[in-house]
Amino acid sequence: MTTLRTRVAAPIALALAVAIAPALTGCFGNPVESIIEGATGGQVDLGGTTLPDGYPEAEVPIIDGEIVFGGSIGDASGAIYNVTVKVSGESAIDDIKAQLEGAGFTTQVGGDTTGGATYIGNTDAWGVLVVVSDSGDNGWVANYTVTATSGQ
Repeated sequence: MTTLRTRVAAPIALALAVAIAPALTGCFGNPVESIIEGATGGQVDLGGTTLPDGYPEAEVPIIDGEIVFGGSIGDASGAIYNVTVKVSGESAIDDIKAQLEGAGFTTQVGGDTTGGATYIGNTDAWGVLVVVSDSGDNGWVANYTVTATSGQ
């Protein structure tokens, strides 16, 4: 599989897994991981309520809060991580931005949106997209998507 195809397929597979995983949990297990692994040829961790295995916490800090989802796709050389954390509200983006910039991230894009806020930043090793939004019954959440840069 080409690198471009893998880079496109992996985020799509992760997004699909995030969307349908809650419907497939139960006593019989979750077949989504094996389906996605077969489609992408990579490792998948649909996680749960902790940081996924291998998440680079020392390099890409996560705001304090209850983790409502943590998952990853790929292996250590090219994993994509997705983590959702409950936050106090839209203003959490300011703390997230300060925390990431304190860890060496350079802001590429950021700002308020209708009903939320976004942050996109990078270091030589990592790229991060954070979306803070009102998630209805879950309250406000910050969703982090973390990818290794080509320089890693």
